[in-house]
Amino acid sequence: MEKKVELLAPAGDLEKLKMAVLYGADAVYLAGKQFGLRTASGNFCIEDMKKGVSYAHEHGKRAYLAMNIIAHNDSIGQAASFLEEAVETGIDGVIVSDPGIFQTIREIRPDIPIHISTQASTANYRTVEFWHRLGAKRIIMARELSLEEIREIRKKVPGAELEIFVHGAMCISYSGRCLLSNYMAGRDANQGDCAHPCRWRYYLMEEKRPGQYYPIEEDASGTFVFNSKDLCLLPHLPELIQSGVNSLKIEGRVKSSYYVATVVKAYREAIDACYEGHKWDAGPWMEEVGKVSNRDFTTGFLFGKPGPGSHNYETSSYIRRYDFIGLVTGYDETRRRLIIEQRNHFKAGETVEILPPKGPFRELTLQELYDEEGNRIESAPHPQMKVFLGGILPFPVNSILRRRSAKTDG
Repeated sequence: MEKKVELLAPAGDLEKLKMAVLYGADAVYLAGKQFGLRTASGNFCIEDMKKGVSYAHEHGKRAYLAMNIIAHNDSIGQAASFLEEAVETGIDGVIVSDPGIFQTIREIRPDIPIHISTQASTANYRTVEFWHRLGAKRIIMARELSLEEIREIRKKVPGAELEIFVHGAMCISYSGRCLLSNYMAGRDANQGDCAHPCRWRYYLMEEKRPGQYYPIEEDASGTFVFNSKDLCLLPHLPELIQSGVNSLKIEGRVKSSYYVATVVKAYREAIDACYEGHKWDAGPWMEEVGKVSNRDFTTGFLFGKPGPGSHNYETSSYIRRYDFIGLVTGYDETRRRLIIEQRNHFKAGETVEILPPKGPFRELTLQELYDEEGNRIESAPHPQMKVFLGGILPFPVNSILRRRSAKTDG
């Protein structure tokens, strides 16, 4: 039987890891409190890493550790001691971009599989050969590759595992190696602390006219000249699978649990459909990924260099069509009430959707709301309060409640 391509999901913290696993990921990637490139996400202390890796393994999934900073001298010794602790959690591989970190891992734990991060900008088959001969198990390709280039690399280096990004935010800089954040905000993007100045509004000023600012486009609100749309390759999964890549990666360790669950579920179902041989129609799954915050979508470099249509010049705000309002935590069999942990305000009479880890979502109207004491209430105003929904059949734990947003951006 043909081995399916791996679906690799982001795990910014323990809850997001569990959601990724439950909603269909084959593997997750996570980081400790240092050495990863997303300091804005919750990340994992060693104890939580143990819990997360164990949870993944109990469900037959894999967990990879990101240590993909560009390391300075003071990072090398710390990285070695951190790695010794991290590997004891049972991690299935380490993602690196820095040759010094790579060498450190090979010297002290040669048994641990190493994946070369997209930060290393691997964009040709000779570089894939180079890393593969050094002992890297997997190479995460640069995002700047076309489908034809990926196919050629697969053909010329058949023994190496190849991974590509298929969904999420795009960096304006080559493979994410940017100095704009350092210059504008004093925050090092290559140490995981990017301030995202590429999303800021910019104007043009002529040197002999200080203080006179001109929009780069004829628009009074300014122009977001570096503001890329989000990557989405879901409609092209059949071609990507046929190209021979081994892993399809979703970006988003800083994103919400709702984002992780919804996007992972859509890609899981779409990938499975590719292997089942049914007539391919990405429409339903594109509708699903459109229900999480995004900056509209682009195919990036997959079919050649992106043009003006891959950027949004009007706003850096997210499009938000749905709100995440609650999470199913159980079912009261005695009173026949669904137990919800509130995540956003909701009230009786509203129409919502419940999205389970498996199977289609269901639309329903909230009729009866109760608090923990059994008192009838009209709304759930308090963050993470426990709410009981009457008149609703059981749904699996960790099913998501969402509601169409009153506004679509911001």
